[in-house]
Amino acid sequence: MAVSNESHPEEFILLGFADRPWLELLLFIILLITYPMAMMGNIAIILVSKVDIHLHSPMYFFLTNLSFLDMCYTTSIVPQMLFNLGSSKKTISYLGCILQLYVFHIMGGTECLLLAIMSFDRYVAICRPLHYTLIMNQCTCLLLATIVWLIGATYAVSEATVTLLLPLCGLNELDHLLCEIPILIKTSCGEKEANELALSVVCIFMLAVPLCLTLASYANIGHTILNIKTSEGRRKALGTCSSHLLVVFLFYGPAISMYLQPPSSIFRDQPKFMALFYGVVTPTLNPFIYTLRNKNVKGALGRLVSGTFRSIYSC
Repeated sequence: MAVSNESHPEEFILLGFADRPWLELLLFIILLITYPMAMMGNIAIILVSKVDIHLHSPMYFFLTNLSFLDMCYTTSIVPQMLFNLGSSKKTISYLGCILQLYVFHIMGGTECLLLAIMSFDRYVAICRPLHYTLIMNQCTCLLLATIVWLIGATYAVSEATVTLLLPLCGLNELDHLLCEIPILIKTSCGEKEANELALSVVCIFMLAVPLCLTLASYANIGHTILNIKTSEGRRKALGTCSSHLLVVFLFYGPAISMYLQPPSSIFRDQPKFMALFYGVVTPTLNPFIYTLRNKNVKGALGRLVSGTFRSIYSC
């Protein structure tokens, strides 16, 4: 274990999977493929949601926010991972660690809340269709998005700042692929029970409560769908919800397993695989889930591509 006499180290050594070079190579190849896919997929969703007039609705406004979040989320960790996995130097500067810590948790915290807002949007659209335009008007959507971003930022800044105040006793090795709050708490020395308790309490409100609200929304949606008399109506209602519900489980599952337990009880490789899942796998899959299971998005993408080709050929 490397030790420094300073109050904080100049850099952290991210051990990752340094003891398993074959796994590092495999992860490097996977990230090299999935990162561009995640960026292109999310950029495509943002473009079609802005360009295609058929997608100018609250659902796609929130989907655009989700795509932007996922781009920032994965970009905050993947380039550093690629650099460390592809070289013998497994370090990140102290300032780089702080920046990554804040950005990663701002995006993660905001996404927790945004997914709950998106489920509420689907609840209003299916269970209160006559009041949908009245409830989910432009001002309401902007207000909800602003609140979500502010709460996400407040959570991240407060928790990350308190974590950074913990003494490290000169230790600068993190058994992880990135700088993340539970691992910094686990690595720190001295009294950290208060930090563990605070993280658990905050994450109940940031993870468990939004998930419960999401499940409650879908319970009401399910009840409403069962009462729809036509199979076409049921199929259409299910089509608008199934994509979002799949994304919810992909994101909340790993996040809850990581953040709703004391950092001291985390297994050695658990945070590495969980971070890869909710920080890389989910942002990569989201655009394809929404595209492949949504006729409106597929149609908008088709119109955008055909329009682009027509413009090229006309030149």
